[in-house]
Amino acid sequence: MHLDCDPSDYPHIVALFRRGRAWGAISKSNGAWLRYRDPVYRTLRELAMSYVHEYFDKRGRKTLRSYSGAFDLRRIDPSLWVSSEDACWVVHDRLAALRHYPLVSARQARGLARRDAFERRSARLVEYPRPPRR
Repeated sequence: MHLDCDPSDYPHIVALFRRGRAWGAISKSNGAWLRYRDPVYRTLRELAMSYVHEYFDKRGRKTLRSYSGAFDLRRIDPSLWVSSEDACWVVHDRLAALRHYPLVSARQARGLARRDAFERRSARLVEYPRPPRR
């Protein structure tokens, strides 16, 4: 599923899975907030909404705006995305071209609270920090 955002931020892709009728997601991100979602969401919209609070730009503005439908990656040659050493632009472009559904209206987006200083500091926690400059 492709998660699209305000132009001030970067889109993200999550790998969907189901247990029974519930959706979950797995994602690779250096930060902790965009990773795993337990399979407890009844709809893709509900799952996408779970990312609204965690999806924000450097100024603390929440930026998530839309989500795509599900896409079966078996439709793309695995050598392009499983074992490729290059970025997966083919996959990204296919997902970005899917129909997207809005998560918030323009009015709702204007009313979203910014992340506070504590939340922005905690979001800097990453698994792979940049190496120190020499």
